[in-house]
Amino acid sequence: MEKYFNSTNLLRVIIRWKYHLLIIVGLTALLSGFFSGPTFITPLYKSYAIAYPANIAPYSEESETEQMLQIVMSQDITDSMIIKFNLAKHYGINPKYKYFRTAILGEYRDNVKIEKTPYEAVKIEVMDRNPDTAALMTNAILNFYNKKVDYLHKSKYYEVTYMYSRQLARKRATMDSLKTILRTLGSEHGIFEYDYQSQQIMKGYLRTIDGNPDKINSKEAKRLMKSMEQYSGQLVEVVEMLQDEARAYVEVKLDYEMAQRFIDSHLTYYNVVTSPYVTNKKVYPIRWLIVVAASFAVFALALFIIFLLDRRKFEN
Repeated sequence: MEKYFNSTNLLRVIIRWKYHLLIIVGLTALLSGFFSGPTFITPLYKSYAIAYPANIAPYSEESETEQMLQIVMSQDITDSMIIKFNLAKHYGINPKYKYFRTAILGEYRDNVKIEKTPYEAVKIEVMDRNPDTAALMTNAILNFYNKKVDYLHKSKYYEVTYMYSRQLARKRATMDSLKTILRTLGSEHGIFEYDYQSQQIMKGYLRTIDGNPDKINSKEAKRLMKSMEQYSGQLVEVVEMLQDEARAYVEVKLDYEMAQRFIDSHLTYYNVVTSPYVTNKKVYPIRWLIVVAASFAVFALALFIIFLLDRRKFEN
């Protein structure tokens, strides 16, 4: 039996049944070519884009590319794509189907491939029966990614500006309180500026103004000197506090304006290396591969059956 299955006998069997095998393989090739046509298998066209992340900072230990990959593959963007392109209708899935959600997500993931390239970029690949739709969907994923990152960033900056606005309000209230104290010291006690008034009060007290003692209001000079003795410390303290609060207010306001600039900005968060385009060449099915695979499989099966038939004759 082992001698029967050697290469010589195999070649003899093939030669003896060559016309039958040729007819079988020929019919198989014709049928596989026919049934792999657009009538039976919907052709798919591919569009893809390659992009690098931009204007983002990584969270935790991830890279910018990993962050972009995570956002692009997020459920928010998937749901937005399903709604925008009405993929339930496009893929022919009944929304009332019991497992509709599973079915449409499975179909989406079969047709949309997102992965990181060896060069730390993100590749977005979409296959669809309509080449225009494939390109539009690829562009839409990038646009949804941009909107998602923009929302994430600006929502945080809104929180930051709210924090700064409250801090600025507190600083303004503190400065208003200090200014009120200064006005009180000036209106009720007549002291406004420590250094200058101290000099003038001392001149009046010593009766040295303009070298004419008769021009001096000694009574007022003594009153101001008494007020200065009682409230000069508070005046100096309030003035220094007001200056400190004013400097702090300016620093917080600069941070507030910086955060506000980000809210008002219109940044993009990716750099496209390869833009999606409309192709006129289908990528699925590969008909020649189907024909070759089917023909080889049928040839092998037919040859095996012929061997079985010849084996019976050989044994008999």
